[in-house]
Amino acid sequence: MTEHTPLQPAAVPPAAVPPAPDQPAPLIPASSWAIIDSTLREGEQFARGNFGTDDKIEIARALDAFGAEFIEVTTPMVSEQTRKDILRLTGLGLRAKFLTHVRCNLEDVRRAADTGVDGLDLLFGTSSFLREFSHGKSIEQIIGAAQEVIGWIRTHYPDLQIRFSAEDTFRSEEADLMAVYRAVSDLGVHRVGLADTVGVATPRQVYTLVREVRKVIHAECGIEFHGHNDTGCAVSNAYEAVEAGATHIDTTILGIGERNGITPLGGFLARMFTFDPQGLMEKYDLERLPELDRMIARMVGLPIPWNNYLTGEFAFNHKAGMHLKAIYLNPGAYEAIPPDVFGVGRRIQAASKVTGRHAIAYKARELGLHYGEDALRRVTEHIKALAEHGELDDEHLEQVLREWVSA
Repeated sequence: MTEHTPLQPAAVPPAAVPPAPDQPAPLIPASSWAIIDSTLREGEQFARGNFGTDDKIEIARALDAFGAEFIEVTTPMVSEQTRKDILRLTGLGLRAKFLTHVRCNLEDVRRAADTGVDGLDLLFGTSSFLREFSHGKSIEQIIGAAQEVIGWIRTHYPDLQIRFSAEDTFRSEEADLMAVYRAVSDLGVHRVGLADTVGVATPRQVYTLVREVRKVIHAECGIEFHGHNDTGCAVSNAYEAVEAGATHIDTTILGIGERNGITPLGGFLARMFTFDPQGLMEKYDLERLPELDRMIARMVGLPIPWNNYLTGEFAFNHKAGMHLKAIYLNPGAYEAIPPDVFGVGRRIQAASKVTGRHAIAYKARELGLHYGEDALRRVTEHIKALAEHGELDDEHLEQVLREWVSA
């Protein structure tokens, strides 16, 4: 059995240390990275992802309207119907560029190159697990196959973008990775891919490895990050990849994909919005995000998670009295992201047992009602007591407030 030594977490580089509380967050301009949305590739590997032709067209058009720069589709090697679907998609005349994900062998590449896509996303497993139990190739054989395939593409389809990804990057030997990335960069690929295929990478590892890869590839060669969410780090890992210099991030709508999925589009947007909100608003039609999430939830037959980034039912829900007081004065006190930017609204739960008198006074003023300090204190205590037995809805709260005035 091949000896396996996974990459070890390295010390946090100085640039990765979060700024002190009194320092502004580092600016990561939205112009420095692009989204490769893989809902039509990785998303089809989700347990409930089985998109028909019409679904694929709807998804592609919605992503294009949103502003996604790249749309990755399933390899045409899957079936003749998949190949026909790719031809339909590439013939839609969309602004987004289409990529297809293929194994690094000539048979796959020849079939994929004739589908009208703008680029081929080549992959080859580099970890000892995949070299032993998947394809059985050595690092030297992987590089040899890459030379043959990439050379053929550059000769016969010189306008196609080429990405070469080391599958299972973060369980691969670092020396093996650098040898592969250096070789394919020398061959002229447009991007190299770092794939956290089983979701084991930590943010430190991602940051460190992206920086190391940048040292061995050509300056004009981009770096793509593909991160699975098995350990809940997909969004953090994608952010660290960008901070370290990655140029492309793979996402899917709602994060759907193999097992627990990959970096969710909404979660990645939420993270990056805090660093360059204006740049993000200029780049994407952010108000379309709820529409995208609802579309995929409908197609896979599952509800949007209650705690989903930005579009979950309670993403902008405020309940505690201390929070409500601040929200009424300035929503930014407890909202890092304005909900209206993403086409959603906030919900104020004023009638709960954790409410406060400022929230009750505000709700009363909305109804044209006013209380003295003593009355306000007592009606607040009354509402909190009622809420111990079940939260009051808006109609019940209004009834209590009006009755209290007339009492």
